[in-house]
Amino acid sequence: MDFKSIYQTTVENDMGILGETKGDLVLRTSSPLSETPGTNPEQLVGLAYATCLNATIEAEEARRGLVHNSQVRVQVDLAKDVEGYQFKLLVLVRIPEVNRTVAEEILEIAKRRCPMEKLLGQHPNVTVKLVDQFKSRREN
Repeated sequence: MDFKSIYQTTVENDMGILGETKGDLVLRTSSPLSETPGTNPEQLVGLAYATCLNATIEAEEARRGLVHNSQVRVQVDLAKDVEGYQFKLLVLVRIPEVNRTVAEEILEIAKRRCPMEKLLGQHPNVTVKLVDQFKSRREN
């Protein structure tokens, strides 16, 4: 099926689970196709996936005695077809300062343990790739 993106957002996480939260999360939401300000589902899916997968990688790095250096970039595209709207996710993972074999092992373990990967990872519209470096966001 031809997938033509009508909206795209990209989210990166390089800190893993570290962050700041105060109270319950309340956000103004909006369609990405409107001028109304607000957070949209595409941004939330990207944020959840990037944070969850990188936090899981971080835990595996710690288990191995490695310094946390991984980064996860999630590009979420929205498209419309005859069935309605659908998402397509491209998840790029960098695990620098270890050799490729070790990085692949860490990513495979994280994919088995990450709740978001368990939820969405087997869907045909989700691609997870280990990369040596991130290209500019427009080149993905």
